[in-house]
Amino acid sequence: MDTLELLGHPVRLRIVHAMRGGRTRTTAQLCALLPDVSKAMVYRHVDLLAAGGVLEVADERRVRGATERHYRLRPERASIAPDTAASLSPDDHRRGFAVAVAALVAEFNAYLDRDTTNPATDPVGYQQHAIWLNREELTAMISELRNAILPRLANPPAPDRTRYLLSPILFPSEEPAADTD
Repeated sequence: MDTLELLGHPVRLRIVHAMRGGRTRTTAQLCALLPDVSKAMVYRHVDLLAAGGVLEVADERRVRGATERHYRLRPERASIAPDTAASLSPDDHRRGFAVAVAALVAEFNAYLDRDTTNPATDPVGYQQHAIWLNREELTAMISELRNAILPRLANPPAPDRTRYLLSPILFPSEEPAADTD
């Protein structure tokens, strides 16, 4: 199974999100983070991600007669290469977007299902904005967003940090205006 296919399932994508930050986790810990997903499904998807090289075994321990594996993410295998993305068909993009949105909805539902959730006071946002930009303005905005986000992707987990899911989505919602010259 190639990386595109491996990441093409909402549960596998959620597992990848949960593993980011250099963390090692057992399948049981992942089950606790994904309480809305059956344990059997989490175990199956972890096995697929490990077999596909997206996860690797970081440590193994004997616990009550069973082998407990601690997995870690292989970041270089956990994303779609730009040249692969450029070669995708419109239907491939539709499927990829649907998976990303399904994972986002599932993560938001899991957040809402926690006992301590308070969307009124938690830093939660899901506004959409329609903005008008020419190509130069769009390029500048994307660069500004990358400059703000990329350094923070390297932040490791820490006791005073909470993992947030940030999902910038950008696409033209209208046809470009025709030249009138």
